[in-house]
Amino acid sequence: MPDAPAGDVAALRELSRLRDSIDNLDAALVHLLAERFKCTQQVGQLKAEQGMPPADPEREAVQIERLRRLAAEAKLDPEFAEKFLNFVVAEVLRHHEAIAGT
Repeated sequence: MPDAPAGDVAALRELSRLRDSIDNLDAALVHLLAERFKCTQQVGQLKAEQGMPPADPEREAVQIERLRRLAAEAKLDPEFAEKFLNFVVAEVLRHHEAIAGT
């Protein structure tokens, strides 16, 4: 931008830097979720082999409270964190039920 004021150029550089960081964090989140699902697939397999139910509401409740605490400590909305975990748990449960054949 040869004719842009210096402030605009600096703002665009900062915007690009921040977006690069967001892109890196998004990639990390995807990789972390993939690792999490690898573990939960193993849990689902173990539960199916042992005749255990796919869902564990007690564990889920403990995890929700734990995640809400962590979110609050991290200055993240606990409601958002709970919704996110509920979304992930629903997908895990769907996988567990498929593994168990239910």
